[in-house]
Amino acid sequence: MLSKLKVNGLRPIHDHVLVTDLYFGEQKTRGGIIIRDDNGTARGVYPRWARVWAKGPTNKEDYEVGDYILIEHGRWTRKMDLDIDGEEITVHRVDTDAILAVSDEKPNELQIGSEFSTAPDQVKAEDFGAR
Repeated sequence: MLSKLKVNGLRPIHDHVLVTDLYFGEQKTRGGIIIRDDNGTARGVYPRWARVWAKGPTNKEDYEVGDYILIEHGRWTRKMDLDIDGEEITVHRVDTDAILAVSDEKPNELQIGSEFSTAPDQVKAEDFGAR
């Protein structure tokens, strides 16, 4: 088992973006309905929201640390588990050209991709405009 990497004062370089709260697992609605983990399935291929943890010094985009950004599917690195100044955190680096939208409050993750879900693991060409 790998331990967390201990670092102090971590910051991204250039225009890179580090994010947290990029969630892949099982989700539970306010009403108590459990939605299974869909990562790695056809239905799991959709943009995901994440919270901006840090921006590089040359990143002049219209989002700030703490904002939520919508990222194209798969345009992030594998997770890095870190211990930064005593705080345990999981971060991903995001491709800056894959950021689709920004929100200053946490969006409802459960609605992203639902328009393509007719049944688990079934995606039809018509769902994407094919005739």
